[in-house]
Amino acid sequence: MTARPMPGVKGVLFDLDGTLFDHRSAADAAIIGWVTAHSPGHPRLDEVCALWAGLEAVYLAMWQAGECTVQEQRRRRLSALCRELAVPVPGDLDAAYADFGERYRQGWIAYPDAAGAVAELGGFALGVLTNGVQQMQEAKIRAIGLTGAVGPVLTGETLGGHFKPSPASYTGAAAALGLAPEQVLLVGDDVGNDVTGPAATGMRSVWLDRLGVEPPPAGFPRITSLAELPRLLH
Repeated sequence: MTARPMPGVKGVLFDLDGTLFDHRSAADAAIIGWVTAHSPGHPRLDEVCALWAGLEAVYLAMWQAGECTVQEQRRRRLSALCRELAVPVPGDLDAAYADFGERYRQGWIAYPDAAGAVAELGGFALGVLTNGVQQMQEAKIRAIGLTGAVGPVLTGETLGGHFKPSPASYTGAAAALGLAPEQVLLVGDDVGNDVTGPAATGMRSVWLDRLGVEPPPAGFPRITSLAELPRLLH
């Protein structure tokens, strides 16, 4: 669906990973580097990125559901990858994950269209609604130079344990901007969390389709770059 102007929007919520911040590139480079360091020449290295992304989704969901701590999900995720690749599980999983984490931080960058799009939204209440770990997501915003430009960073940890796609995450985020859900537009790359999920609360949404690898969700507007966002709102 072609994106059309949206009158009545007073606030914009951005997803972070995959929207403002290039999480996938940083995570892929980090896990390839980690596996290469721990198992040089591994025959399944070309599968590692997809395996890690799949495990990330599974174990982060466990943490978001309250089934384990964030540190425990990291241990479980790294252990699961090692077992899948038949690599010895490190004795100190916290230290091993810290190694991955440092490699990940070295790759932290914003998408090239992020800062410009945010700068053009003067007059709108802005915020970030993300399912990541509060402390880390705030650190990402600082690292990519958007502190103070995108408003509050809102996660399930600050929204009463409600993560996307829980309706309470959207209503809570809108309230944090001082607005009703129908006055807010959510922009993100995840169809379930950022596009169809908000609709249950009356919040509007735009799908950021950077890769063009999924069919568009019926009835929702789609943009391919954040550079298209300001034109949608002015």
